[in-house]
Amino acid sequence: MVSEAAVLDALRGVRDPDLQRDLVALKFVKDLRIDDGRVSFSIERAMPGGAAREAISEAARAAVARLPGVSSVDVTMTFVVRPVMGSDFTKQPVPGVKNIIAVGAGKGGVGKTTVSVNLAIALSQAGARVGMIDGDIYGPNVPIMLGITAQLHTDGKRIVPAEQYGIQLVSMAFLTQDDSPVIWRGPMLHGIIQQFFREVAWDNVDYLIVDLPPGTGDVALSLSQSVPVAGAVLVTTPQGVALADTRRAIRMYEKLNVPPLGLRQGRRRGARDGHERGLPREHSHLRTDPDRWRHGDPDLRR
Repeated sequence: MVSEAAVLDALRGVRDPDLQRDLVALKFVKDLRIDDGRVSFSIERAMPGGAAREAISEAARAAVARLPGVSSVDVTMTFVVRPVMGSDFTKQPVPGVKNIIAVGAGKGGVGKTTVSVNLAIALSQAGARVGMIDGDIYGPNVPIMLGITAQLHTDGKRIVPAEQYGIQLVSMAFLTQDDSPVIWRGPMLHGIIQQFFREVAWDNVDYLIVDLPPGTGDVALSLSQSVPVAGAVLVTTPQGVALADTRRAIRMYEKLNVPPLGLRQGRRRGARDGHERGLPREHSHLRTDPDRWRHGDPDLRR
């Protein structure tokens, strides 16, 4: 007769390739049932999708199927995104949001908004619930990238975000005329960013992607000081001037206790990677899936 202990012992030999620990130690094994040699269980990971999903499922099925007395194995893959717990408990979580990811750049024109939009779409297609804040108040281009025009309204208490491709979105572009410039000083920028976080009816968002303006100015400072940020993705190009500003941006996030998650670097023929160009090795690469990078500026897709 197959025992629960034997099944769990077999699953201790299956490791999550992203976290480098076994499924039992990670407490990913749920709803284990054994019925006359028929074994079923769920593997509840802490992140959506990923190339490792099918590999983990097959490895777990094979490990249990090798046990004496097992006639069939049914594995269900699920995920539950959990909030990243930081060390600063003075910052209040944003209602309806589990994790905040900032996307920034030391210099403008390097493709930051394109990265933000594609990151949001990739996470959404993987099964996560995603929201976006267009934090580039002076140049709010996320609605253009997503192909949406909208007017924000309220539910009587809070702003209801617009939605496109399953992504909840707020942007200054929804509050101004198409060609109207936004000429604001720092306190006003802080106010609208706080409003986008605290006065929007975010609906069970796993990842809130914030497209920041380029540089190391007021919006990034307001973000880091007022809400818990899980991490930041930096975007650059191979040119020396852009990389110099990227180094400054990395140092800024580190000083603000926002962990840099990775660097997305635009490529050109003969360009060296970020580490070879003098960026810290731990931030010099961000893995991407080319199939995800299909959205962005419509003019660039022609």
